[in-house]
Parts: sequence; C-alpha cells; structure tokens
Amino acid sequence: MWVNSKIYLIFRAPQGGDIRVHLGPGQTKYLSGWLNVDANMFTAKCDIWADLRNPLPFRSGTVSAFYSHHVVEHLPNLDQHFREIYRCLAPGGVYRVGGPNGDSAVSKFAAGDNDWFIDFPDHRRSIGGRFDNFIYCRRDHLAILTFSYLEELMRAAGFDEISLQGPIHKSGYPDIFRSAMATEFEDDFDAPHTIIVECRKPVN
Repeated sequence: MWVNSKIYLIFRAPQGGDIRVHLGPGQTKYLSGWLNVDANMFTAKCDIWADLRNPLPFRSGTVSAFYSHHVVEHLPNLDQHFREIYRCLAPGGVYRVGGPNGDSAVSKFAAGDNDWFIDFPDHRRSIGGRFDNFIYCRRDHLAILTFSYLEELMRAAGFDEISLQGPIHKSGYPDIFRSAMATEFEDDFDAPHTIIVECRKPVN
C-alpha cells in the first residue's frame, strides 16, 4: 500500500480542481464523483488503495473536501491524521468526520440506559460490557471520539469554523456533502450514536 500510494502521488494525483476524497468507503458506501480511498482492495470498493495510517497520497493544498464516517476511531495517531488532512486541503477546504459518539455513550452509561447500547461485537448483558463494546469494539477502536477531543485535534492542526453537526443530514456545506449524507443513518436523535464534526482550513 505504501508503494502504491507513492506511485499514485507521483504520477496520478490531481493537481487541483474540485477534488473530493472519501476515506474508508468499505463495500457499501462508495461515493460517485469522489475519490474513494481504502486500505483493503479486496473487500472494499475503492479508487485508491492506501493505508490511512501513512501520509495521504495527495499533493499539498489540492483537495477541496474530505469525508470519513466511522473510520478515524481505528487510526493510531489522530494528531497525524488531522495534520495530513490539513496539508492536503486547499485554503477554504472542508472536512466532515463521523464516528462513535463518546459524548452520548458516557451520558447513557451514567444514566444507566442499557438499551441505548447495541449488543455488538460481543454478547453482553451488563451496561459496563455494552459500554466496552461501543467504545472499544474488541480493541478495534483506538480512540474515544468526543466533541471536545475532536475540536482540540482540529484546532491543533490549524482548522477553524469547527462545528458539531447532526445527528445526520445536516451540514454547514450541504452542496458538498449531500451525497455523503445520503449514506448516513441514525435512529436516536436525542443521543445520537454517531458524532459528526465539520471543520474548515482557513483561506488566509
């Protein structure tokens, strides 16, 4: 994947224009009109085969928008991730990121609402076990996503206009993310299971 990313960056990466990049489409969330990037070329439908733990295969300042949904919680270095997103975005470029909602999970755990948590990936009856399922997912999740944490990471990378969106189908940039939002699903609007945050790279 590292070699493939370098080849794409050197020979194929677009130089500019309205470049929209979807990180982690998997099998079912491929977005037409976007460059879809995934680490698994065998089980995912993607345009670019790349490991998101490595530098992104795009030239600095050339991407107009990034989108990821339930992806970043799997990455080991979120500081590096947001710095890479910032590097690749053109001035005024935007990022919409979603993942497991740590704020809702902590609130529902404190309230003792066992039913809010799904019984996945392991069968757990206790709220503690279900909380562990949601937050860590057999240690497949490497970060707890809360708004304050995502805001801190985004500001440290240089972003501004950071806003909590959602739970779904709401955006400060609806014309950009309309097709992406159409793939999002949420069934609890009071305490959404997915946190969605948008940010923008300053123009100046």
